[in-house]
Amino acid sequence: MAERVAIFGAGLSGQAAKRLALSLGHEVLLFDEAGKGDRATFVSGDERRFDRFVFSPGFAADHSWRALAERSGIRCEAEIAFAAEHWRGKLIGITGTNGKSTLTRLLTESFQNAGHKAVAAGNIGLPLSDAVLALENEESAFAVCEISSFQAELAEGLWLDALLWTNFAEDHLDRYETMANYFMAKASLFDRLKKDAICVVGPQVVHWFNVLNKPFNQAVVAVQDPSMLGRLAEGSVFRRYPYSEDFSLAAEFWWLIGEPEEPLLEAASRFELAAHRLNVVAEKDGVQFWNDSKSTNFHATLAALAAVPGPIVWIGGGRTKGGDVESFAREVSPKVDAAVVYGEVATRLKDALSLESVEVCPRFENAVLKAAELAKSYGQANVLLSPGFSSFDQFGSYEERGKSFISIVLGL
Repeated sequence: MAERVAIFGAGLSGQAAKRLALSLGHEVLLFDEAGKGDRATFVSGDERRFDRFVFSPGFAADHSWRALAERSGIRCEAEIAFAAEHWRGKLIGITGTNGKSTLTRLLTESFQNAGHKAVAAGNIGLPLSDAVLALENEESAFAVCEISSFQAELAEGLWLDALLWTNFAEDHLDRYETMANYFMAKASLFDRLKKDAICVVGPQVVHWFNVLNKPFNQAVVAVQDPSMLGRLAEGSVFRRYPYSEDFSLAAEFWWLIGEPEEPLLEAASRFELAAHRLNVVAEKDGVQFWNDSKSTNFHATLAALAAVPGPIVWIGGGRTKGGDVESFAREVSPKVDAAVVYGEVATRLKDALSLESVEVCPRFENAVLKAAELAKSYGQANVLLSPGFSSFDQFGSYEERGKSFISIVLGL
């Protein structure tokens, strides 16, 4: 039956939701504060004109538009939940603080290797609404959906055949008042599991369930299997930390659904990391330059520091998303030989790092040049861009920051 649908946010997910809603014969209005939709305002009284509200991930609970919609008692849902109602195949949810995109791509490629139709969707870049409109939308297909905590907040209508939760660590505390609130946003996905759904979690997730005294429905805890890792190609990224942890979840899930091992091993052996995820972009005069711009939280940066050999000249900084910066700096200090910090959080980081060599460069370009200069004094060394913070003080995205790093390094 045709409904009157209000969609909030004219980004990728909002535009995709509009396409899907129109294809279903609904009457649609797209609201966007920047004027890129049908309306730029949503005020008291407007909520009575609609049968359903669909939100893009950027609308936090305290946003006036979302608050008004939720007070109305009319159905409010995330784009991914709206789309899930119309997906005919299996839905595999992937969540966690880090590793979501890597695991989503790995499982999608593994399903494809095994002869299944499969699509990677959700927070990874392709809205599920667009996947619903694609040819892959059939009963035998798999949608492997990366689901952020933002998307999980309004999950009515989303029913999962499986959930994989990689890890949990400090992040997004500019949106959530406490770590418990952040955790519970993700944990709400346990309420969206179908009967007999498969659930695999990493060990860190179990810790937080115990801390908060929340049952986790007998989820299987993934552990690394050295024999499986040993069967991967020598150069596979999944042979090294932190990606070996992602592989352990994939392998456990793959065993539980009864698929043959070879398609998973093949996908993992030839898997290439996406751009800006702990890749060596150049080597000059014995110095390797690592681009890990995707690391926008503390946990990801600490994992990168554990994976890269020393000596390390670390480039960190940007805009804080909340959290204990000082504690983070204390953990970083023994893992690096020198640091160059930049951006809005630079001074705070410098004061908290206990290193003999810490340089402050407000601008990102100067930070990269200074790090390259410092690295020369160590001979064989590694310059690691793994910021630990948001890029939004000087860049529009972590991708833009990573591209800037590559350009500067190649120009040395």
